[in-house]
Amino acid sequence: MAQAMTVDRSSAMYERQPMAIADAATFGVVRQAIERAFSSGCVAEFLKSLERDRMRIRDFELVLGSAKLGAGTAGEYAKLPNGDQGQIREFYLASLEQVQPSLRERFFKLYAYY
Repeated sequence: MAQAMTVDRSSAMYERQPMAIADAATFGVVRQAIERAFSSGCVAEFLKSLERDRMRIRDFELVLGSAKLGAGTAGEYAKLPNGDQGQIREFYLASLEQVQPSLRERFFKLYAYY
């Protein structure tokens, strides 16, 4: 009689499979706009513009709609299917968390949850 093999799943980490990008060209345009805004040479000015307009950095749709990520970026984003839009939102939120701590302190109100 063969012995059943048991797998200890108590310490296993869940890894989500990456979703395929449906519209790679448009996705790339929107992703580049976000990368440009969060690049080391532009991020301080990007944060200043959000502060001037009293926007919260985590309010992606508002930031996108106000053309803070570029004039045509909202239109390109709207062309993307839902799955690609979700990945763009995740990329944006991950990017804002990568901002240098000194800048995050300087623009504390943008990052605050209240």
